[in-house]
Parts: sequence; structure tokens; C-alpha cells
Amino acid sequence: MADYKNVAPLADFDWEAYANGSANTEVSHEAQEAAYAGTLNKVNDYEVVDGTVISINKREVVVNIGFKSDGIIPVSEFRYNPDLKVGDTVEVYIENQEDKKGQLVLSHKKARASRSWDRVNAAMENEEIIKGYIKCRTKGGMIVDVFGIEAFLPGSQIDVKPIRDYDIFVGKTMEFKVVKINQEFKNVVVSHKALIEAELEQQKKEIISRLEKGQVLEGTVKNITSYGVFIDLGGVDGLIHITDLSWGRVSDPKEVVELDQKINVVILDFDNEKKRIALGLKQLTPHPWDALDPNLKVGDHVKGKVVVMADYGAFIEIAPGVEGLIHVSEMSWSQHLRSAQDFMKVGDEVEAVILTLDREERKMSLGIKQLKADPWENIEEKYPVGSKHNAKVRNFTNFGVFVEIEEGVDGLIHISDLSWTKKVKHPSEFTQIGAPIEVVVLEIDKQNRRLSLGHKQLEENPWDVFETVFTQGSVHQGTIIEMMDKGAVVQLEYGVEGFATPKHLVKEDGTQAQLNEKLDFKVIEFNKDSKRIILSHSRIFEDAQRAEARAEKKNAAPRRRAEHKEEAPAVNNVAASTTLGDIDALAALKAKLEKGE
Repeated sequence: MADYKNVAPLADFDWEAYANGSANTEVSHEAQEAAYAGTLNKVNDYEVVDGTVISINKREVVVNIGFKSDGIIPVSEFRYNPDLKVGDTVEVYIENQEDKKGQLVLSHKKARASRSWDRVNAAMENEEIIKGYIKCRTKGGMIVDVFGIEAFLPGSQIDVKPIRDYDIFVGKTMEFKVVKINQEFKNVVVSHKALIEAELEQQKKEIISRLEKGQVLEGTVKNITSYGVFIDLGGVDGLIHITDLSWGRVSDPKEVVELDQKINVVILDFDNEKKRIALGLKQLTPHPWDALDPNLKVGDHVKGKVVVMADYGAFIEIAPGVEGLIHVSEMSWSQHLRSAQDFMKVGDEVEAVILTLDREERKMSLGIKQLKADPWENIEEKYPVGSKHNAKVRNFTNFGVFVEIEEGVDGLIHISDLSWTKKVKHPSEFTQIGAPIEVVVLEIDKQNRRLSLGHKQLEENPWDVFETVFTQGSVHQGTIIEMMDKGAVVQLEYGVEGFATPKHLVKEDGTQAQLNEKLDFKVIEFNKDSKRIILSHSRIFEDAQRAEARAEKKNAAPRRRAEHKEEAPAVNNVAASTTLGDIDALAALKAKLEKGE
């Protein structure tokens, strides 16, 4: 502002003439101009000076720097300072002392920028609180105008509580603290959160010092996560873990509370050092087990919803916070333990029977198979010995096939009871898991809940017929279907199998019979009890050779007798000529042979 105290009036100024309009002073215009100029500040272009705000309107701010004219600055250059008022001192940059219109041209923005870097560094060094204007959003935060410099405000540094809507901050002027400067890249990071953390820290200490376990406080839902809810207790935060929201199971905390909701909570625990406060919501209501119907007992039927599934069973919520476990073994009378997911899924409404009830331990076990009668109670009436039924193959063992006639009623078909004729080495050769199969009840073991079943008994024993067909010595055509070291398995008519040892597989030309070769075989042994037929291919031509030899021998006998008759006189002569000494010698030889000499 111009200094008018040193301005002296002209001593010889004719005021009367001036009043009459005919003033004529001896002072020249140049002298007057020089005298006026002496009352103004000396300013230079391109320098920064302080000025005083003399007026403000919606578009412009008029600033007086003690020059012959005032400067006009766009109000937008002061948007970082919405509290600007007439009389405030502001720094301005002189761009031009006089433009074409004779107007003083000033810039507040350039004045700030020319001193901004020094001021930013000083603000960080002195931990000074500065004002900034939030210009726009950017990735991860906001851009803030500080002293004409674009500084970065991270989203996490806007406030102590999580920000859900960044856009509401755009265009606002806020106080900040410079927290980081990169001198090389001229990057500046500011924080608004840092200004209130110190104050909050003191508030937290005061609040925590007054806390007591069991104390009930009102708070506001500040943030919701997958594991719990953060509550603002008025300057300090506490956490309600998801398990402390409700006595029942909660899959998502949003099912129980919503953001900015005011709720009462109870203090469960707190840590003075770590400033952690554990809160509870469900503890404000009685435990559901305490409110459970006192008349409820073992054997009663209850209804509930499946809330959790596991391979070993399902948890059923019969009331909020009251659950019972249905073990997989209590889901079906079947002895085949399956996964609980085969019977039900989360969300299913089920009816069950109470098997055990412990109010002190707050545990309950349930069952659903008990809703049906135990099929083994009247097993002798439903599945008597000799009755025929349709079953389903459930499993294999080396010794047989496990089948299920109905849910809970299992039985075993021994491998020897699968077929009358086929020698089954493994049940997979005969049937497959899941396949239907007809069975006959052979024996009932009620204590072990197991039936002995048969499949071949559905037909009459064909070995009674085979006994008349495969008689010893009979010849049948067969195909070698399996070769082993001990011999070969031969497929005969009617699906029956026989066995031939290697020596009985030699063909007439001396070669050995091969796999899949079709030959004639003679039955050399038939055993009905052990269902065994021993065969021989070699015997066919060997017996023929023997028969031929016997026939030749038989034809040769009459010839020998005829020749003997013709030679008889000579023999008689020889016999007649035998002496007594010869007879004695023969007798002595016979005696020696009898003595073994």
C-alpha cells in the first residue's frame, strides 16, 4: 500500500484560483508527475512482491502492491484458499507493470511456483501444516495443488478410515503435511491422515484407559471384511470377529450388519500396547442352548437346515446357534460308508432323530436312517433262505462279489458260487461293479448283518448231465483257450472246461498242441464232486496204435499154432530124447531161481 505520510503539500499553491477554475501554478507537469511517482513503490518486472487484497468478486481478485495501478488476478488462482478475504496479504509475480491498457499484470500462481520448492522443503523440515487444493483423482489417490506444485495424496493418506468414494474430495481445500520429497524427480507426497493421527493416538490412549471387559459401548460399523467387522468406538477401532457376530453360523458378515450402522457391542478383551480391542455382538443375547426346549430328549424328531458339509457328516442347525451332527454312518443303513455329500447339501431342509443330547457340553448327534425301519429286524421273513432276488454289484474281492439287495442289506457271492462250469479266477471276469445280478439266499448271518448268496444256484447243477455226456473214454472236440506250465485249459461243449497235461498234448506227428488249436480229446478222468475233467489228445492215437498192435498179435496167433503143429513130431522127438540128467539140471536151475540166486 502506498505511503502517503511523507507527501507534503505545495507551499505556494493558489487554492483560491483553483476554486475559481483558473488555477495556474508555476509547477510543471513533469514536476507534478515526479512528485506523484515518488509516492509509489519501486517495482520491477518478473519479481515477486507482497500485495494486499482490496476486493474479491466471483471472477477476480484485486490486489494493491503500492503501485500506480492495482493488479487483477483470476480468482481460480486462489482456489486452494477458499478463506481468502479483503485485507489478506498475498504474494504476486509481476508479469508486466503496464500492458496495452495501462493495467498492472500480476500472477499469484507464478509467485507461488517460484517459491514453491523452497517452501515445500521448509514445510517438511519444520513439519508445517499447509493448505492444498485437490485437483483431480489419479491411480491410487489424488493430485493436490500445494504452492503451485502438483503433489500426490495416496488414498490411504486421506483419512484414518477407509475411503469408499474418492470423488467427494475433488475440488476441496484441505490441510496437509508433507511426508516425502523426491529431490531428483521433484515429486512430493502429502498426507491429511498424518494430521489427525497424533490427535487420535492421544484419544485412543484415553479411551483404552477407561475400557473394561464386559463393558457395553455404542459404535459405528466402519469396515466389513471376510473375517469380521471393524467398529468405530469414537476415536478408537475394535474388531468383532465373524464368530462373535451371531450364535449361528455366519458365512458373510454383511448378513448381520451394514456399513455406517450404529450398534451396541460388548468388550471381550483389549491390549493396551497393541491398541487392539476385541468386541462381541452375539454376547449381548442369551446363548441359544440355554433357551432350548427343556422337554427335548433323545428319540425326538427335529427339523433343521444343513449349514456345513464334511465328508464325515453334516451339521444341522435346528435353531440359531444350536447345531447337531449327522454322521455319515447315521445317514443310511448301508454298511458301505460313503461321503455325506451323497445324501445332502448345504441349504437342504431335513428331518432327523436325536441320538444323543448333552446340554452341558452343548452337543447333539442326529440320525436320518432311524426314520426308516432297520431292514435286518425281519430279515428272515423278507429274505428267507432259498429266495431269489435282484441285487447290485457293489465291490470285488479275490474270493467273491459283494452285492446290495436293498439299502442296508448286503451279501457275498463266493467266487465258487458264480458259475457251475466256468472256473472264475477273479470276479471281474464274470461281472462288473454297478451291474445287476440275480442271487439266491444261501445263508443268513443276522449278527454280522451279512447274507451268503449264490448265483449259479439259479440253475440246476449241469454236472449231473455232464456225468452222462463226458464219460471216461469218450472223445469230444475242444479248443485250447489257455496255456500254462502244468498244462492247458480246454473249452468243451456246453461251456464246460477240461484240463490236459503237457504229455497229453503231444500230437501224432510229435509236435505240441498250441493255443486256440481245435483238436479231439479223450476223457481220461471225470470227477463230479470237484468238477474236474482230465483230457488227453495223445491217448486218441496211442490207443489206436495199441488196438492195432493187439489186432496184429491176434491175427498172428493162429499162424503160430499151425506152424507148431507141423513141427510137433520133432519136438516130441526132442522131448522123447530128453534124458533124466537133463530133467535134473532144469530142476536145479529152478531151485536156484526160487532162492534168488
